[in-house]
Amino acid sequence: MNVRVKDLTKNYGDVTAVDHISFEVKHGEILGFLGPNGAGKTTTMKIITTYLAPTSGKVFLDDIDVDQDPDLARRHIGYLPENNPLYPDMFVTDFLDYMAGLSDIPPAKRKPRIAEIIEVCGISDQVNKRIGELSKGYQQRVGLAQALLHDPDVLILDEPTTGLDPNQIVEIRELIKRIGREKTVLLSSHILAEVEATCDRVVIINKGKIIADGTAKDLKLQITSGEKYKVRVANKTLNEVEKLLSKLPSLVNYTVISPDQTYLMLTGETDSNFAEKIFRFAVDNGWILTELSPYQAKLEDIFRQLTSEN
Repeated sequence: MNVRVKDLTKNYGDVTAVDHISFEVKHGEILGFLGPNGAGKTTTMKIITTYLAPTSGKVFLDDIDVDQDPDLARRHIGYLPENNPLYPDMFVTDFLDYMAGLSDIPPAKRKPRIAEIIEVCGISDQVNKRIGELSKGYQQRVGLAQALLHDPDVLILDEPTTGLDPNQIVEIRELIKRIGREKTVLLSSHILAEVEATCDRVVIINKGKIIADGTAKDLKLQITSGEKYKVRVANKTLNEVEKLLSKLPSLVNYTVISPDQTYLMLTGETDSNFAEKIFRFAVDNGWILTELSPYQAKLEDIFRQLTSEN
């Protein structure tokens, strides 16, 4: 099931939280929905999940108009909000049975479905505990289990790894990737490395507007103009190196990373075999290179650059 957001707007009085945004998430795709605090991420997710009505615009799950037929839309959506809606005094199995009832799962099908989802979410050894006794990682797994109980086509996850330790983050990430093979997943997160590792595509929103949409690789190419290499010269001072750099073929510009270590970032023309030219230039000028490595932009760099410019 595809999710289509078309010209979506949400106003709170004079404040525009979401400003005419459009994007699509296809079946089997995991989309990372990024933005600084107050950018409009959670508002958009709440509209998709029918918790909020838009001021204008539409959201479709295939041909289902979410605003016109919210009850039908909810049957296809699993939602894990940022504040995990759990009952700490309930046992895991009792909670899932209760949520299955709210999801209109027939009584005869509840027990096998709960058993199946417990296995999928890896909480088999926690089912006889009260939710309040579980670690934060297992509580997130229980939250995912309740979101998946009714076998939704679309899964909406708002900050699913908030507060987890690194091991728990990896576990939840792998679980989301496994689920994403069969469903349409939209997730927001402030842990950009996890988004890059988990998501097939990224949409960045800022001040209510979409400012980037594409794979992490595509976005890196958009902001990284030219070929960039980190270069460290062991036997020359920074001043000695800088005096010769104007003669380096294909050099566009450079920045100094560490003057004491003669450590620089060199930017060359795109598709210029710049690394080979740096190496030959170093040999010709008697430089001993202890590092010549390509610069790889991170999603964090893209996020910072795009959101600070808008």
